[in-house]
Amino acid sequence: MSRLNYDERPMLVFWETTRACALACRHCRADATTSALPGELTTAEGLRLVEDVAAFGRPHPILVLTGGDCLAREDLFEIVGHAHRLGVPTALSPSVTPMLTPAMIERIATSGVKAVSISLDGATAATHDGVRGIPGHFDRTLEAMSALVAAGLTVQVNTTVMRTNVDEMPDVAAILADRGAHIWEVFFLVHVGRGTDTASLTPEQHEDVCHFLWDASHHGFTVRTVEAPFFRRVAASRRAGGPVPGTTLYAGLARRLAERLGAPTGTPRAHTVSTRDGKGIVFVAYDGTVHPAGFLPLTLGDVRTESLATVYRDHPVLRAIRSAGFSGRCGRCEFADLCGGSRARAFATTGDPLGEDPACAYRPVGEEPALV
Repeated sequence: MSRLNYDERPMLVFWETTRACALACRHCRADATTSALPGELTTAEGLRLVEDVAAFGRPHPILVLTGGDCLAREDLFEIVGHAHRLGVPTALSPSVTPMLTPAMIERIATSGVKAVSISLDGATAATHDGVRGIPGHFDRTLEAMSALVAAGLTVQVNTTVMRTNVDEMPDVAAILADRGAHIWEVFFLVHVGRGTDTASLTPEQHEDVCHFLWDASHHGFTVRTVEAPFFRRVAASRRAGGPVPGTTLYAGLARRLAERLGAPTGTPRAHTVSTRDGKGIVFVAYDGTVHPAGFLPLTLGDVRTESLATVYRDHPVLRAIRSAGFSGRCGRCEFADLCGGSRARAFATTGDPLGEDPACAYRPVGEEPALV
């Protein structure tokens, strides 16, 4: 693929097709409900949104249909079919519920959808089920992972790293490797939705996890992060032969990874493209309002009244984000463009989407002590 101009088009358009979901996850960004909320985009409005995505031109952004649970929309495959006809690549992010049957997986696999993501938030039933709020959900998630891989889909596993599961991360990596998942997307907490009540890691622990994720990326699956763009700085350092932390947390994670998966196999597969909330990424909520990202609930426009391309290209907040017009350490940092910090976390912490990301341990050059 040619290098994208993120001033002109995003790489990813997330559409929160519904807030409805049968699960009650402790860290849910959407604070999902058991049924659809009033104001959800209609089928006709959803089809127009697909056309809006296509209107960005080629290479088309990837349209990620998320929720809530996207399977709760009865018109889901009408929307997918429209995207397929227009050449818009589409991915689904369903919840693992009784709706995700073998027949549904077969329908997804034959619909034109190329990738599916599901969530796994621990390596044990006690941890995962504790997060998801449903006994037996861990076993059903593992079964769904295997079935999606067997159906020929690209399978992404999403894991939110928290104090309660960080020690299990190497074992989660082993589950992905054993079951043939293709992508591990690790979410670093932002305190929005029900995630406001969930214990996140310290900045130094975030740094350790990023180093561990670099190690994990050597084991046959791609590693990506969400709301942890500082992973790119860590990956750049490690790629150049930089040092590893001498901390207890990192040492334990690295040791357990080696126990479970052995020596590194092949080259690292770490996704380090310099996108961030509002730069290469845009989010459309269930009611058509446009936000820089799902974890950044700052309303920029409404697809019912203006085109998605106009909002993405012209909104002053997004233009400032893309030009790295940040304040605090993020504004002074030599990695401002490669990383740029989590705009969502800056907003959740200070109310300023251009502020400093408090979860990053790095100090810019000249502001000792600086990590390398």
